[in-house]
Amino acid sequence: MEARAVARHIRVSPYKVRRIANLVRGKVVSDALNILHFSDIGASKPLEKAVRSAVANFLNDEKAAKISPEDLVLKELRIDGAGMLKRFRAGSMGRATPIRKRSCHITVVVSDDKN
Repeated sequence: MEARAVARHIRVSPYKVRRIANLVRGKVVSDALNILHFSDIGASKPLEKAVRSAVANFLNDEKAAKISPEDLVLKELRIDGAGMLKRFRAGSMGRATPIRKRSCHITVVVSDDKN
């Protein structure tokens, strides 16, 4: 059995979130939460929140009453790009240079099978 959570339009670049997501992909949920909680990287906070949400979604299901949260595994952890905020700043010789403020979608799937 599995459950998922999606955090959309997170105002952190997908490159930065993927860097911390690669550390926890495929791990047991309790180990992943420890890594995310004690990490100094700022992108770990929205990722930790999404993992906690996926675990809560799993535990709210009626079929998951017999399963403890320590038995859950991060089955899938996907970081996708979202829309960009397009801004401009002053460039040389009176020009404007574009700034792309990136955001991402975080998809977390937790499962109770140890594949």
